[in-house]
Amino acid sequence: MINRKPELYAHDLSNAEWRKSSASGAEHNCVEITDLPGGGVAVRDSKNTNREPLRFNASEWAAFRQSIISEEF
Repeated sequence: MINRKPELYAHDLSNAEWRKSSASGAEHNCVEITDLPGGGVAVRDSKNTNREPLRFNASEWAAFRQSIISEEF
């Protein structure tokens, strides 16, 4: 695996405080996030917390959130 964001993946998440959306369903099929330094975010699967979380810098996370918010349902 090529690590293109070593500054994000170097951050230790062993004591991270993970949170999930209040809109999370009863099935608990959702993702959890935790903050990273510099406005970044780590994202993990709530059903498989042993898997390596994805990590996004602040601009990537902002673009992702904006695309979700702007979607019409």
